[in-house]
Amino acid sequence: MIRFGPTITLKHARSYVPKQGATTSGVQTAGFATEWHLEAAGRPRLTIHDTQWDNGERDVVLQQVPLLPEMPAALANLHGRHRAGIVEVTPERRRITAFLSLPQTDGRPRQKRALTTAQLAEGCGTPLLRELVSRPGVSLDPSLDLAKPQDTERFQHAFVFQDEDRETPVIAYVLTRLMPTLRHTGWATDK
Repeated sequence: MIRFGPTITLKHARSYVPKQGATTSGVQTAGFATEWHLEAAGRPRLTIHDTQWDNGERDVVLQQVPLLPEMPAALANLHGRHRAGIVEVTPERRRITAFLSLPQTDGRPRQKRALTTAQLAEGCGTPLLRELVSRPGVSLDPSLDLAKPQDTERFQHAFVFQDEDRETPVIAYVLTRLMPTLRHTGWATDK
């Protein structure tokens, strides 16, 4: 179990969930997902899939379930959207983008791709971002000082991790794609 502050936990649920669908590049194919459950105290459980497609692509997404429980529109609108592709850096290393999905007044999330390190830290939660980057074999690209995040230059950040690391891409997805909306809707607190 992985904790995101005092109110949210991430748990591995199942290792093999057969899937059919389109990859991030739009190819229709089959594959399988590792399923994770994100739970916030007193809230409906959210299901996340880390999918390995038969064509070699891989991505993480908040899975669209057949019957969506009642939740704020900003969170409901993230289901099935803003997938995060996982790509090979070297045969031993992978990366996942650190784009933020930010809630908007109309309830639709907007993805912000070019960020200062300070904006990334604020969106993810600075303590949670530091914890992720301190995991063995995990780095932030470009490598910048998270003790004093710069707020002048914008980059397209990414998390780089070991190929055998199955937790980091899901944690990175939660921090970048879900955490800003979870905070905005009151589902997550940093205290």
